[in-house]
Amino acid sequence: MENKLVNANNGCKYKILTLSDHPLAPSGVGIQSRYLFESLLNTGKYSIRSFGGAIKHGNYDVAHVQPYGSDWIIVPTDGFGDPMKLRVAMATEKPDAILLFTDPRFFVWVFEMEDEIHDICPIIYNHIWDEEPFPAFNRPIYEATDTLNCISWKTYSLVHPNYPEKTNYIPHALHKSVFKPLQNSEVYAYKKQILGEDNVDTFTAIWVNRNARRKRPGDVLDSWRIFCNQLEKECGHRKAIIIMHTDPLDQEGPNLYKQIEMLGLEQNVYISKEKLDFDKMNILYNISDICVNISNAEGFGLSTLEALYCAKPIVVTKTGGLTRQVENPETGEQYGVGLEPDVRTLVGSQLVPYIYEDLIHNSNTANAIYKMYILGADGRKELGMRGQRYAHNAFSMEHLTKRWDETLEETILKYKENRNKPRYVIKTI
Repeated sequence: MENKLVNANNGCKYKILTLSDHPLAPSGVGIQSRYLFESLLNTGKYSIRSFGGAIKHGNYDVAHVQPYGSDWIIVPTDGFGDPMKLRVAMATEKPDAILLFTDPRFFVWVFEMEDEIHDICPIIYNHIWDEEPFPAFNRPIYEATDTLNCISWKTYSLVHPNYPEKTNYIPHALHKSVFKPLQNSEVYAYKKQILGEDNVDTFTAIWVNRNARRKRPGDVLDSWRIFCNQLEKECGHRKAIIIMHTDPLDQEGPNLYKQIEMLGLEQNVYISKEKLDFDKMNILYNISDICVNISNAEGFGLSTLEALYCAKPIVVTKTGGLTRQVENPETGEQYGVGLEPDVRTLVGSQLVPYIYEDLIHNSNTANAIYKMYILGADGRKELGMRGQRYAHNAFSMEHLTKRWDETLEETILKYKENRNKPRYVIKTI
């Protein structure tokens, strides 16, 4: 197969070999991979070969993604691939660049063979790191990478001072045509259909995350209990529902059914456990008044950005990528409530020796939710519209496409210019 594909304008397309979650999967990385790859393909300058991993495959047939045909081919892989598969792909496809997109721990084997890869092409890493301090133990990975495109400002602020010559800030983005406000009549009808006629006027929050310890699902429920008690005390009712879009029996988290029962929240929680397409997720955001995310470590937080695009205020921990979403760094205006951490604890593991986690007291989360409640429907709508305008500007698909196109091409051309010069890379990973 030719290294370059001729496009309709008789130009040349750069061939990018990508390793990520399967780009057609509903995971956060999968969704953002798809958005990124489609945006590059739509420039007409690129063709993509994807190793699609991180899911159980019904079959391992190679997929030509429509409407891109041979310009985008996905090869299902176990995990994220292996050295032999990558060697075969590099030999047959001769890519212009390799693009990695997920936690670097999954790609240690790639960085260990960086000398082989650099005989053919550069390595570009779409990077995110949850929280301070700078992960110095990642230096071998950073040294082996030609370009580090950082998804969150927190990641950029940690990495850029150490590698200013190859670090860029390119945040996630969404399509305005997918996540958007619906008409009031549609919202009323969907809310009646999903939550029942008795709840069309009920204050509703939404939490969209994996049911895992880091996401604090139990603390979300306990905060909701405190809020409902406060609502009953101050307003004389408990008309409030939180939509928990997650797997309530995920082995990485608690049994949410039992927690809901223990907390006495059977009438105040709606479990949404089915995997939904974008249109149906847009509906869930639209029937909600606010979106909540109090993860103790959150690299970006895709659900809150989706909520902002739907003009919904957010209640979040000011940690990782959530800080830049809830608060305009230039004006300080918040589009909901950004909660300063009450406790910062240093944790780690053998692979990640140190990182801070940010924790919020459940009573403070409940107070933030109550603040959004007493703001009223009109106040929340006005705040949500300001948040939407901010999100469209700060996290735009146009900016993502432009900067990725620029940094990819710059990296490829720089590699070709310097490919015969020696590289000195720390090899201990």
